[in-house]
Amino acid sequence: MGGFIKPVNRRTLLKGSAALGAAAFASPYFFTKGASAYVNDPTNKSSVVLGFNVPQTGAYADEGADELRAYQLAVEHLNGEGDGGLMNTMKPLALKGNGVLGKKVEFTTGDTQTKSDAARASAKRMIEKDGALMITGGSSSGVAIAVQSLCQEAGVIFMAGLTHSNDTTGKDRRRNGFRHFFNTEMTGSGLAPVLKANYGTDRKAYHLTADYTWGWSQEGSIKKYTEAMGWETVNAVRTPLGAGDFSQYITPVLNSGADVLVLNHYGKDMVNSLTQAVQFGLRDKMVNGKQFEVIVPLYSRLMAQGAGDSVKGIFGSTNWHWSLQDEGSKAFVKSFGAKYGFPPSQAAHTCYVQALLYADAAERAGTFDPCGIVDALEGFEFDGMGNGPTLYRAEDHQCFKKVLVVKGKENPSSQFDLLEVVQEVPTEQVTYDSSEGEFAGDLGACNAG
Repeated sequence: MGGFIKPVNRRTLLKGSAALGAAAFASPYFFTKGASAYVNDPTNKSSVVLGFNVPQTGAYADEGADELRAYQLAVEHLNGEGDGGLMNTMKPLALKGNGVLGKKVEFTTGDTQTKSDAARASAKRMIEKDGALMITGGSSSGVAIAVQSLCQEAGVIFMAGLTHSNDTTGKDRRRNGFRHFFNTEMTGSGLAPVLKANYGTDRKAYHLTADYTWGWSQEGSIKKYTEAMGWETVNAVRTPLGAGDFSQYITPVLNSGADVLVLNHYGKDMVNSLTQAVQFGLRDKMVNGKQFEVIVPLYSRLMAQGAGDSVKGIFGSTNWHWSLQDEGSKAFVKSFGAKYGFPPSQAAHTCYVQALLYADAAERAGTFDPCGIVDALEGFEFDGMGNGPTLYRAEDHQCFKKVLVVKGKENPSSQFDLLEVVQEVPTEQVTYDSSEGEFAGDLGACNAG
């Protein structure tokens, strides 16, 4: 993508260049707790630092670039600059546009590289060296789970960016972590009825799956809901993250007897695998007396842009889309578009909202103490942020709101108008029991460091 911005000032640049020495990693204690009641207590400071940990390189770098754009915009709005964005529509709202609790918001950044070890190292640096009170970002569930665990140990809040695996707020949930993004269970329950209506109940599916926690979770959820309506899973093949060339995985599909290909891929992987599947002529074939179909369970506008004409007519789900007409979505699209010249992605929306939700929770709690913020966010209900009324469920810190089923547009009006929302799935349809099966987990106690 063009126009990649590096939202750094001198402070951020200095922080971003700070390298962790071997001694820091060798220390027997993660953090040395001083007299403060909690880690990085800013009581005697005029500003607070937020840590934006996103993929600036690797398969999900396009998503990371848009996340950074959104975070920079959120910081401007929190500090009373610009048009205020979603601070004009969020209800209830405690923020005043003068920073958070009267302190100016600053930020530091890190590159997760879409690798768990790199993401943990950059988050650790932002907390230890830069004084970050909260870490947010990421476009990978493997990264999110790793960083959420680190933040729990460190005693800071983690506001997850893009993470779609059930495990993030399932078995790997943590008291210090919160997720605004939906999960693969919601994709399965929301998407399956649309697939049934369009493709029927007699289908044979072949899965290509990113080989890490998100891919496994996505494959499992799609199997669960499609098999329940009569589909047969012919095969499921794991592919390495960032594979680039998927031809060796697509060739066997041609002789498998499958009439549907499910691409459990995201970012550049989805762009490459979908493009190559179309080049192989899969969508032109008739198999089992049916038109061969391709499904991309988790979509984004950035991915659709990368894949171009290949996305036309292909169904999937998304957390948010810039074409929504609620007041919050319109306000965010206007604000983001005025600053950057194009509409925001779901990555941008999710991360912007997470930054505001953290700041608003601190304002409502009257403290930056992570345990006070946990109390303010657990069970919090709000509106005006896109997708309608939203709940941060107390028992697992999962966000519940409407889920969008989308389809690649046949006749887009611009390079950004590539997906159409075909259904806004009601919240109650995608709500599930957090105490059963794979969703069961233990939040544990809040850690203030």
